[in-house]
Amino acid sequence: MKHKRKRWFFFIPLIFLAAAAFFGWAVMALWNAALVPAAGVAVITFWQALGILLLSRILVGGFGRRFRRGHHRSHFLREKWMNMTPEEREKLQSQWAPWRGGCAYRQTTAQQEQ
Repeated sequence: MKHKRKRWFFFIPLIFLAAAAFFGWAVMALWNAALVPAAGVAVITFWQALGILLLSRILVGGFGRRFRRGHHRSHFLREKWMNMTPEEREKLQSQWAPWRGGCAYRQTTAQQEQ
């Protein structure tokens, strides 16, 4: 069993490199196909595309903290919800009702029409 597990660790760097190569190629192809004719910008190389991809990840997405196993955002939202008073829950539900589109929204619109 352990022998098979060791073989998979060999493929993780290869998968990472393949994904980086694919996304770098995709950025280069889209840049050269869309921006060069439309905006008149310069044609970029594969390495410049990888640099743009990394820069956009740093500026927009960040590398952020990762949640520990079992601690997802839903856990924190559920905990926040449980600490609210019933009045705070009703207020929050009434604020979000138009965007939910669920049963509460249909009931409130039906009551308003009457």
